[in-house]
Amino acid sequence: MIDKIIAEVKKFDGILRKKDIKIVGEILKDSFLSENVVIGIGDDAGVIRGEKGEDFLLLACDGIHPLLVKNEPYAAGKASVMVNVNDIYAMGGVPVGIVNVISYNREENLKAILEGMRKASVKYRVPILGGHLHPDAECDEISVAILGKGEKILSSYGANSGDDVIIAVDLKGKKGCKSVNSWDSTSGKDSKLLLTQLSVLNKIANEQLASACKDVSMGGIIGTLGMLLESSKKGAEIDLNLIPCPQDMELLEWLKCFLSYGFLLTSPPQKTKIILNLFKERDIESTAIGRVNESRKVDISYNGEKGTLFDFKKDYIACL
Repeated sequence: MIDKIIAEVKKFDGILRKKDIKIVGEILKDSFLSENVVIGIGDDAGVIRGEKGEDFLLLACDGIHPLLVKNEPYAAGKASVMVNVNDIYAMGGVPVGIVNVISYNREENLKAILEGMRKASVKYRVPILGGHLHPDAECDEISVAILGKGEKILSSYGANSGDDVIIAVDLKGKKGCKSVNSWDSTSGKDSKLLLTQLSVLNKIANEQLASACKDVSMGGIIGTLGMLLESSKKGAEIDLNLIPCPQDMELLEWLKCFLSYGFLLTSPPQKTKIILNLFKERDIESTAIGRVNESRKVDISYNGEKGTLFDFKKDYIACL
């Protein structure tokens, strides 16, 4: 089974689509950077140092998978807000506002996209401040940019050898969109509950409990963890049996799932219990699933079998 998991994850589109980030990094590495830039290309959001002790500013941007926009424009509109909100919280911030660019060829698709955005804007309490329209486009497309702010910052570059690897996920949900493999744990929840669950990341950041964090998006659970470890120039041993999984979903499908609420963190072992208790207080399932090391390999085990999923000395996901 472990060989099948490794083979399936390695050819997973959600991971393969990250390869060209290497090109972005190579070409833009010499672009202008001001002295206020704390984190640039490669993390869930860029970070700019605030003036005179003010909060850090966070900037992120996401485009939505073409299949989702084409087949489910309303869901794509909701997702365009959600993924950006998650990026900001993953780095310890709070959303301030979003702008968007929408390309469309039918008015009904534009209306569906905007209605999805409106619904998510209300749920996540984040204002839509404007954007740009491309009518009569060859295909429908959505990109959303978000501004956030934060007192302390989490990043995907901070994992340390010896850290515990923690997953936090809301299992109270259902299979999501038909166009992409996803898990929807936000529909039916009110804003107060959702924001209470997300704000735990602010507490973790401000109290400096975690060394690294990344939200689980198109790369799935293991792909996202791989990107975090690649960014930190570390490896890890992961026990797949420890990953919380919905009863009605096979593990392999779950590992490749886009999660509407899912975060991977690393923390010093002495702080792990504190983090787990914070998630538990908010009715979020969380557990330690492995440990960070210096190997630059992601070694996984399942039902007694072991194998190497990623070896960053030989290959890369996004070359961060």
